[in-house]
Amino acid sequence: MKQIGYYLLCGLFILLCQTVEAQSPSHQKVRTIVTTDGEVDDMDSFIRMLLYTNEFKVEGLIYSSSMWHYKGDGKGALFTSEMPMTAKMYGAITDLRWVGTTWMQEMIDKYAKVYPNLIQHDPSYPTPEYLKSVIRVGNIDFEGEMAKDTEGSDFIKKILLDNNDQPVYVQMWGGTNTLARALKSIEEEYKSKPEWQSVYKKVSAKTILYIILDQDAAYKKYVEKSWPDVKVIYNSRQFWCLGYGGVRIFPEPLKKYLSGEWFSKNIISGHGSLLETYYLWGDGRQIAGDKEHNQWNEEVMKKANMSKFDFLSEGDSPSYFHLLDFGLGQIENPSYGGLGGRFVQSPDVKSRWEDGKESADYNPFTQKQDATYSQVRWFGVLQNDFATRAEWCVKKYSEANHAPRVSVENNQITAKAGEKIILKGSATDPDKNQLTYQWWQYAEAGTYPKTVDIQDKDKPVAMVSIPADAVKGQTLHFILEVTDNGTPQLTRFQRIVVQIN
Repeated sequence: MKQIGYYLLCGLFILLCQTVEAQSPSHQKVRTIVTTDGEVDDMDSFIRMLLYTNEFKVEGLIYSSSMWHYKGDGKGALFTSEMPMTAKMYGAITDLRWVGTTWMQEMIDKYAKVYPNLIQHDPSYPTPEYLKSVIRVGNIDFEGEMAKDTEGSDFIKKILLDNNDQPVYVQMWGGTNTLARALKSIEEEYKSKPEWQSVYKKVSAKTILYIILDQDAAYKKYVEKSWPDVKVIYNSRQFWCLGYGGVRIFPEPLKKYLSGEWFSKNIISGHGSLLETYYLWGDGRQIAGDKEHNQWNEEVMKKANMSKFDFLSEGDSPSYFHLLDFGLGQIENPSYGGLGGRFVQSPDVKSRWEDGKESADYNPFTQKQDATYSQVRWFGVLQNDFATRAEWCVKKYSEANHAPRVSVENNQITAKAGEKIILKGSATDPDKNQLTYQWWQYAEAGTYPKTVDIQDKDKPVAMVSIPADAVKGQTLHFILEVTDNGTPQLTRFQRIVVQIN
């Protein structure tokens, strides 16, 4: 009876919080749909994402295919990839490394075991039953297949057409074909009707695609041409630091967060059944159906010069890192830079934001511009936060750390060249931990081309003298970074954008 009473009390608390949140538009959570092909790195991204589902609204979890994974039609039809790399690698085949359509449910079952503990730290974690209710199977027969409607494409279509105009971020962990089929179905239903233009504008205005590399041709062949106003964040380079072999990209001071020692201590040991399933080098667990997942084998591990339990891959995680509100404001503008990377607007397609040479950040370890440092720079913060979420799975609220709450007096300031401005910030900590403050200029995010001095940069209130050569219209970005002294240490931010007037 005590357990029943506990769950009833938790349920009432969750309902109260959700009711308050629903009444406050300023606290609306970002809506998102995940499409995944079931690669091992997708599975690790999914495990970590479950620990962050309190931060956004998961609208759909959709099985899809890609150039690396597809089921086949069950009738023995041969298929040759449209992508040059996999066409050369595999030739004509009937299916490819398909891992099935139950692994998300199985991981949510493990999430269910730690859920009672997670809601002690945040009652807005979605129930396991809810997460299972939004799982659908999309277009999985072949890479890029989008000729037919599926439960998954119909589910996405329904969300994109609903009466909620809040943006929907569709994360592409594999191919884009199920999303493309949803848009194609909308076009087929409405194109000949009088309301087509309004439907097109509505869907284009609310749909944002975060694409991790082109893993089929569906976006290029259909979405880009038929839905040119759909917004796209295209990550083709920055994610590699979290992909296979990404350890080689990281500077030495950050490599400790990728080590088997770190993962054994902070993630997979003693943190509950969900994190026990997180895949690492040499863990002895091969995914059924994927013969190319061989990193579990210790001989393969040694040949790759890796150690047991070293980080394997989470190449898809930047797509939901982008949605996390740590105070950096990247959700407002991808060029700001944040946990999911930094992107620049395409000079050719105004609805598309891309990474690459123009979005490189200065890497202080190599003292060079680096196309992946826009993602790498946040890794220590993200790993400490991951380790803390792991502790939430097994510890009471009073036993675990929680992030400081940071605010600034004004996120937007106008100033003139030569003027002195005050950067006013403050922070509190829910665990009463001590806090350290650090103001720094995110030079690449602004348009003023030089660095500036910040006085009292280690205090809540700092001062900046706007350079005399600053030009009207230019911007400078200043970040307030606040870190507690808990274990693990947690960091949150606020950004002030100064517009030269």
